[in-house]
Amino acid sequence: MKKLIIASGIMVMISLSTFAQQGKGGEKPNSEERAKQMTERLATELQLSEAQKKQVLAINMEYAKKREAEMEARKKEQKEHEARIQSVLSEDQKAKWVELKDERQEQRKGRPGGEVHPRGEIGRKGHRDGK
Repeated sequence: MKKLIIASGIMVMISLSTFAQQGKGGEKPNSEERAKQMTERLATELQLSEAQKKQVLAINMEYAKKREAEMEARKKEQKEHEARIQSVLSEDQKAKWVELKDERQEQRKGRPGGEVHPRGEIGRKGHRDGK
């Protein structure tokens, strides 16, 4: 019983130190680190055995790599899209487009996740409600 309490205490301290090092403005952990953190959290909360922990880590790593590959593919596609758009625009339009993108990026900074749509857009004319 003492070993379990000590092990749980160590896990909590590791989790807290990892969280403290990241902070709000810190770098986001890579996919492998996120998979390990998720596994540790589940191991603690669900009291996984070592065998279960290894299996869960393998599953989490598999999905983390898949998500990372998908994200890279989206980034590549986005760059290609941007290049094609720019090939059509005049120099003045390109400058205006960059301004618009910068404005949108600034607006996203204040929102959690940077991807949440403003609530006002949900009920706009022609959007879902058919008005």
